[in-house]
Amino acid sequence: MSDASETVADDREIDPFDEDDLDVGDDDDDLFEEDPYLAELEGEEGGIYDPWEGLNRKTFAFNEWADRWFVEPLAIGWDTVVPDPAQRGVDNFFENINTTRRIANDLLQGKPGKAGDDFGRLLVNTTFGIAGLFDVATDLGYPAADEDFGQTLGVWGTPAGPYFVIPFLGPSNVRDAGGLAFESFVMTPEYYFFPFYVSYISTGTRLLNDRALALETLRAERAAAFDFYSAVRSAYVQYRENQVRDRADAPEETDEDLYYFEDDDEAY
Repeated sequence: MSDASETVADDREIDPFDEDDLDVGDDDDDLFEEDPYLAELEGEEGGIYDPWEGLNRKTFAFNEWADRWFVEPLAIGWDTVVPDPAQRGVDNFFENINTTRRIANDLLQGKPGKAGDDFGRLLVNTTFGIAGLFDVATDLGYPAADEDFGQTLGVWGTPAGPYFVIPFLGPSNVRDAGGLAFESFVMTPEYYFFPFYVSYISTGTRLLNDRALALETLRAERAAAFDFYSAVRSAYVQYRENQVRDRADAPEETDEDLYYFEDDDEAY
């Protein structure tokens, strides 16, 4: 009789939501205490501070609508007319222009070595890369790295603040939004050498080209994500945290690319 009872007890289905069925030791609770970074990401929502989620989701839905009905059709047209090598050249060109911004942020963050590397990239790509149309510097051992004023604020201890979605621009937070605004008015090279309307033309061209390059990636990410809002939010928050900390094991920029073209200063 006791054998039968033991068999039934051993074969019963384990309820994963029943704490009595789970062998959770005290050691597991200490895992997040050992690493502050992991502790920050702990929790059902990944530790992401999103107090305005209701509004953020509505803004996100608006951005999705605007992209599907306006931006994506324009990007498809651009992708049809402009060959892929030319699109890469346009991307490299704007990347090279924005190197001046990265050099300034390198210095503000106290990274003279990075500033020297970025200055080397600027020299090489501007000359041998024909005004930056070709990324010669990467082949010579000077890979592109991104630094922006939002990161600079983070390096000096400014907290990220609440997560929120900016209309047309995509995911951000209080610190990064302030950094973006500062860069847009103070650290944009076009403002110092050309009439103000040139910056609008260059920004529009850059964003349209970026969106064309991301056509297939965005479609795949939309199809794969159960909750696209949460996927983009998680990718953005973790990627920005890694950038501020300069973590060597930072994940590749995937979902973050979809709404916030960080290397190009703007998002669609």
